[in-house]
Amino acid sequence: MSAPVFTPLGDAALSVQTPLARELLADLGARPVPGVQEGVPALGVLTVLFDPLQTSAAELEAALRLRLNALTPQSGEQARTRALPVIFGGPDLAWCAAHAGLSEAALITAVCAAPLEVAFLGFTPGFAFLSGLPPELQMPRLAAPRGEVPAGSFALGGPWAGVYPRATPGGWRIVGHTSVALFDLGRAEPVWWRAGDRIRVQPVAPE
Repeated sequence: MSAPVFTPLGDAALSVQTPLARELLADLGARPVPGVQEGVPALGVLTVLFDPLQTSAAELEAALRLRLNALTPQSGEQARTRALPVIFGGPDLAWCAAHAGLSEAALITAVCAAPLEVAFLGFTPGFAFLSGLPPELQMPRLAAPRGEVPAGSFALGGPWAGVYPRATPGGWRIVGHTSVALFDLGRAEPVWWRAGDRIRVQPVAPE
């Protein structure tokens, strides 16, 4: 496994590039390090925000190195599985099926069978980049992004699948829609999914 790479970001943040970024975030949640305020995960990277009055980047790096030395890759049994109901029939469904050389029904079956996982969150609150699409389901992005993609749109773009939590511009190919509220400040955990979650897409009939 590659050695971690630490990069200070100003006076109050430290970036750690490591294959164990997700495991390190979970460990910091279970056993907080004094001075650490928040961990922000990305793909193979964890940015740790800290209070410079309580610790320094050098002290924090030393503490995180000790943690990483004791961590192992997360097993599949530890991950949470979430079911995402999707009504298929988006404006790009027929195009994606043709691009994959499948019927629309076969494409839907293949998407629902894909072992999707939340790789990381970003772009807009509640948006998750879902990895795990097989090569035949990886769709090229639109040549010209749409000015507004409806909230709840389930889409495919490059190696990723995802859901637009709110109406935003977007260049991924829309194949369905979900009614799940992916970001709600009224909930104890506003974001519906977390990095590392396994996602099982469930096809549902339109109401």
